[in-house]
Amino acid sequence: MFRTFAIALGLATQLVAASIANADEPVDTARSIIQGQISAFLHDDAETAYSFASPAIRGKFPDKAAFFDMVKRGYQPVYRPGNFAFGRSKVVDDRVLQEVLISAPDGKDWTAVYELQKQPDGSYKINGVMMLQQAPGPAI
Repeated sequence: MFRTFAIALGLATQLVAASIANADEPVDTARSIIQGQISAFLHDDAETAYSFASPAIRGKFPDKAAFFDMVKRGYQPVYRPGNFAFGRSKVVDDRVLQEVLISAPDGKDWTAVYELQKQPDGSYKINGVMMLQQAPGPAI
């Protein structure tokens, strides 16, 4: 009887661990996609950067050149981040919201809030980015 209990406990532990891993999977995927797009921007690789855009974004910017130009003009901290780190994340239904903390080359700090949308094929695509400039802190 003890052996049966131990086996059942072991299976339950594995199921809980698998559930936790699956809960983290969309966040890990989102972070990988964001990292890939930022890397593409840093290498002026418009085609790769555009490949991470959702169908809704592609509808607004039907080619990679228009998309790349929009990012250069309107999202300079994302296009050319100094340093960046991932902040908080949240999974809501088929979307992942991910904060990216950015120190821009001009010394200003930003928070970019990415929305990634799950696609019918199970992949995630970037569906929008909201930029929030951080208030300057005290000088060190």
